[in-house]
Amino acid sequence: MKTTLALLIGICAGTLSAADLLPTDWSQWRGAHRDGTVKDGPSWPASLNPSTMKERWSSKLGPSYSGPIVVGSSVFTTETVDKKTERVTAFDRNSGEKIWEVEWQGAMKVPFFAARNGSWIRATPASDGKSLFVAGIRDVLISLDVETGKQNWRYDFVEQLKSPLPSFGMVCSPLLDDEHVYVQAGAGFCKLDKASGKLIWRTATDKGGMYGSAFSSPIRATIADQDVFVVQSRMALQLISAANGKVVASQAIKAFRGMNILTPVVLEDKIFTSAYGGRSHLFSVKNENGSLKLTEQWSTKHQGYMSTPVVIDGVAYHHLKNQRLLALDLKTGKELWDKSNRFGKYWSMVTDGQKILALDENGTLRLLNSNRTDFEELDNREVAEDSWAHVAVSNGQIFVRDLEKMTVYDWSTTGRP
Repeated sequence: MKTTLALLIGICAGTLSAADLLPTDWSQWRGAHRDGTVKDGPSWPASLNPSTMKERWSSKLGPSYSGPIVVGSSVFTTETVDKKTERVTAFDRNSGEKIWEVEWQGAMKVPFFAARNGSWIRATPASDGKSLFVAGIRDVLISLDVETGKQNWRYDFVEQLKSPLPSFGMVCSPLLDDEHVYVQAGAGFCKLDKASGKLIWRTATDKGGMYGSAFSSPIRATIADQDVFVVQSRMALQLISAANGKVVASQAIKAFRGMNILTPVVLEDKIFTSAYGGRSHLFSVKNENGSLKLTEQWSTKHQGYMSTPVVIDGVAYHHLKNQRLLALDLKTGKELWDKSNRFGKYWSMVTDGQKILALDENGTLRLLNSNRTDFEELDNREVAEDSWAHVAVSNGQIFVRDLEKMTVYDWSTTGRP
């Protein structure tokens, strides 16, 4: 970003108010709990037809793979403009009016074998209700004021750490706590001060380049009585101490060209992960005199790709590299059922604990019922043409970001005022 940030304020009919997050906000990658679950808000209908799922507004945008996030009365999304700049826009979630937009120079070309999927911004932003943290494709992290769009700070990992520009750009979506922001960038895993952008530490470093270009996003969990980050690099699953940033356990994960893309899933003291060109695994974590040890509990032949599963009552609904959907018992590794249909290359999935919303990259939105014995589709609907961005659900609304626009739907049996 140039020091003369292109800031356009006052485009809209309203303003944002910085405040604490609401339980219904979709404030980061995979939602408020970073696990694809919606625990607050109205009950989900059993249909996607126009009587229950009504389009509220749509806005044309440039290309992006980052998902929209929703904070209070606003929704934020990113785009790449004219293959030269990146832009963030804040919209009123109900009217679609622009509140502000801000842009900076930032673009690159991804490797030739990935070029058909485009060279545009990829990571989903995160917000604490006061600031918005946006990962630009050229390995930069930018903090913006949610009310005005004004830049708080900018950290350029390539410039500051002399790390190589990631081959695929920054893909990892930021993770927040009360005072810090965490991201896989700069050929490692980094902790920065939220208020100032100062780098606190960088850990789990590698040589960068192709295999330093992390795809997965970190999560934080208490596992075996320790506060850790679960971080999946292109080569390994790692547990990193939240107290000091030290790698406390590591497990190599086989993957074709380092395609460890999905976000690991934590279930009590166990971690599920899968990779393209590898297998699906469940690792148990044991605390042995203060040291953590990862032990494979089971593995199966199934290859995940880009889709992070949702877990309901111990069952992982797992979209595979072969484009099929699998129900996997996480306790035993047993395949409960495998739907032979091919559903596209990617699913973003959200659950309310019973039903599952799944959006594929071709724009088909499916509503499923969780079922241990068989695939059960309740409804489906075409909502986009090209959507690799994660679908968001917040307080009775569905937010769909496809390659050229964002569309907001009201989803209820009673409508929305």
